[in-house]
Amino acid sequence: MHIGVQELDPESAYIVQPVDKRQPSERDISYIIEEIGGLARAIDLVVAETRVVNYSKIHAGSFFGKGTRAEIAEDIKAHTPSIVIVNCSLSPIQQRNLETEWGAKVIDRTGLILEIFGARAQTKEGLLQVELAAMDYQKSRLVRSWTHLERQRGGSGFMGGPGERQIELDRRIISTRITKLKKELEDVRRTRDLGKKSRQRVPFPIISLVGYTNAGKSTLFNNITNADVFAKDLLFATLDPTMRRITLPQNQEAILADTVGFISDLPTHLISAFRATLEQITEADVIIHVIDASRKDYMAQKNDVIQILKDLGVDYNKDERIIEVFNKVDLLDDETVNGFINCNKYTDIPKILVSAHKGMGVTALLEHVAEITAKNCKEVQFNIDITNGKAIAWLYSNGEVIARHDTEDIVEISLRLDTAELEKFQKNFGYNPV
Repeated sequence: MHIGVQELDPESAYIVQPVDKRQPSERDISYIIEEIGGLARAIDLVVAETRVVNYSKIHAGSFFGKGTRAEIAEDIKAHTPSIVIVNCSLSPIQQRNLETEWGAKVIDRTGLILEIFGARAQTKEGLLQVELAAMDYQKSRLVRSWTHLERQRGGSGFMGGPGERQIELDRRIISTRITKLKKELEDVRRTRDLGKKSRQRVPFPIISLVGYTNAGKSTLFNNITNADVFAKDLLFATLDPTMRRITLPQNQEAILADTVGFISDLPTHLISAFRATLEQITEADVIIHVIDASRKDYMAQKNDVIQILKDLGVDYNKDERIIEVFNKVDLLDDETVNGFINCNKYTDIPKILVSAHKGMGVTALLEHVAEITAKNCKEVQFNIDITNGKAIAWLYSNGEVIARHDTEDIVEISLRLDTAELEKFQKNFGYNPV
C-alpha cells in the first residue's frame, strides 16, 4: 500500500518493535519497549505509538511482510508521526522501500543512536568520532538521515541543515570526508596520548566507571568527586569521558573516569569510531561496573556490558581489576537486597551495594578500590644523596611523594610507588628502600 507524504508533526515518533519468534530474547519485551522509548525521548521526541510486530522471516527488500507493512501504513496514516523508528538494523534498500510505502521518514536503531550521540557530544574528539560513525553509516546510504531534529537541537552539522530531504550524497565526497576525519582524530588522539604520558609521570591509579547507559555512573561519579557532571534520567546522558582527581582511603590519590554508557546492539560504526576512547577502559587500574539493581532485566544489561568489554580484550570473570557495584538499592526491598548479598558466594568478583543518589555504600566501595590499587603499589622510603638531583626528580615524577625531610647530606623521601617503577628506580639509580 502506498500513501502520500503528509503534513508531519515535528515532535512525534511512531515506533515499530520487531520480535523474532525464532529466537526469543532474554529481555522482557516491556523493557525493550521502555528502552527504545527512552532513546526517542533522549532527543525530545514524543512517542505517539509503539507497535510490536512478531515475525519469523525477514523480507530482503522491506524487512516486514506485505500484510504487516499495510497495517503499519494505516496506523501511520492515523497517527501522522514525524518519524518512524524501527528498532533493529535496516539495510539501505529496506529503509528506502519502507519510507516510500509508508510515506514517512524511517530510521533504524543505528540512525537513532547516531542522532543521540550527535546531540550529546561536547569535546572535539567526541564530535569527530560521532561524525566519523555517521559518515561510515551513510556511506552505504545515498540519502541523508532524518534532519528535522536539527531544528530542535541545533545538531552538530554532520546530518545536514534544516529543510533538507533525501539529498543524494556523492560517495567520493563522503570518502574524502572520512579520510579527513580520521586524520583529525589521529591528531586529537596524539595530543591525548601526550597527556596520558604526562599523567603516567605522576602515576595515580586510574579508576574507570563502566556500565549500561542510565545505570547511574554519572550520579556515582558526582557523589565521589563532589562534581556536577550532567547526570539525568536519560539514555546516553554522558558521552564524553570525564576525569577527576580523588583521594582514596589511606590518603592515596587516584583519577576517577566516567565513560559513555553501553547498550545492547551498539552499532558497529560506533564501536569502531569510539574504540580509542573505549580502550582507555582496558588501561585502567580498577574497573567499576555499575549495574542498575532496580531493573528486573539487570542480568541482560550486565551481559551486554560483559560482551563489549570482551570485545575490548577484558576477560571479565578472570580480571582482578573488576568491582561490581549494584546501584539504586534504595529502590529495593530487604529480600531482594539479601539476594544480591548472597550472590557474592558464587563469584570472586567483589560486589558492593550502593545508592549513588543517597550516598549509601560509597565508603565501602572506595575501600575496595583502595585494596586493589594497593596491590600494585608500595609505600617506601629512600635516603637519597642531596647532590643526586636526578634521582630525587625521578621519584617526584614517577611516584606519589608522601613526606620529605632534608638533612645536610641526605634527602629522606617517603612515597608510594608502583612495584614495576620501584624495580626500575633500583636498577637505574642503585638505591634500596630503607
